Amino acid sequence: MADRPLTSRGAATRQRIVDVATQEFAEHGLAGARVERIVAAARTNKAQLYGYFGSKEALFDTIFHGSLERITNVVPIDAGDLADWAVRLYDEYLRRPDLIRLATWVRLERRPSGHLVEDTDRLDGAKLGAIADAQAAGTVRAGDPFDLMAVVIAMSMAWSPVSNVYAATDQEPPEVHETRRALLRECVQRVVAP
Repeated sequence: MADRPLTSRGAATRQRIVDVATQEFAEHGLAGARVERIVAAARTNKAQLYGYFGSKEALFDTIFHGSLERITNVVPIDAGDLADWAVRLYDEYLRRPDLIRLATWVRLERRPSGHLVEDTDRLDGAKLGAIADAQAAGTVRAGDPFDLMAVVIAMSMAWSPVSNVYAATDQEPPEVHETRRALLRECVQRVVAP
């Protein structure tokens, strides 16, 4: 099925599988997710799932890499204002907690050390280049651009769904989020200031 163009019905089925599997993987991880639950909730069958994706692992990879692309596109880096980038990441984790949970499952089940993905240049190259340019312009402190990016991302995750201290939700009062955003913005500004 992957070699032929999808019909509109096939595309809708494929998308239902992705939507249901995203939640299944976010909740249960790769090992705990069940194809039976995915196909039942997606109103399809295993043959279609395997026809579109090949395996449960390939489906997970498709969803995970799609989530990385999504967050890169929805929350593009602004090395001139890394504090704002951190706040926008915080907001995206509130909107889409599944994205950060998927990354955590990858860390727990597949890549316990090192980079989260193999092709870091493709995903992080533009971000690291932007940070390096900001450093060269004197607007961001010196240091390894990757380490600075990692610190800013970690700070943005302080209240994420995988926080070991407190997991925020979009159901909390707006003023609570505004207080956190202000604190996050100020802390990141202090960390990255030259």
